[in-house]
Amino acid sequence: MSADALLAHLDGVKRTGDGRWLARCPAHEDRRASLAVRELGDGRVLAHCFAGCSITEVLGAVGLDMSALFPEKTIVDGKPERRPFPAADILRAVSFETMIVALAAAQLAKGKRLADADHDRLKLAASRLQAAAEAYNH
Repeated sequence: MSADALLAHLDGVKRTGDGRWLARCPAHEDRRASLAVRELGDGRVLAHCFAGCSITEVLGAVGLDMSALFPEKTIVDGKPERRPFPAADILRAVSFETMIVALAAAQLAKGKRLADADHDRLKLAASRLQAAAEAYNH
């Protein structure tokens, strides 16, 4: 679903940029636009009421549920299509796990032993990095 599905239910909609709008929040008596709506490149829709209404209150006020904020999944061979993670998110995750490995390596290079919890975290980082590499190869 696109942002249009939500925007069609809102009053006072004003476009503020590419894929961005402001509107009056339907969940409270709104005299000015306090609801920000943004459509991301992958089709997800973000909404935030600056007056403090929750997203469930906003959606409920217009008769929608959380599924309205996400693109419809296409079915391929009887299975829902699995959308790839955005590259920036993958790089952030790999970078973080690499930092864990580097910190452990620095401790070991100083001749220090790793605590059991640190050793477990290092193994988790290694398995996540391995999984990322395998996912890339498929």
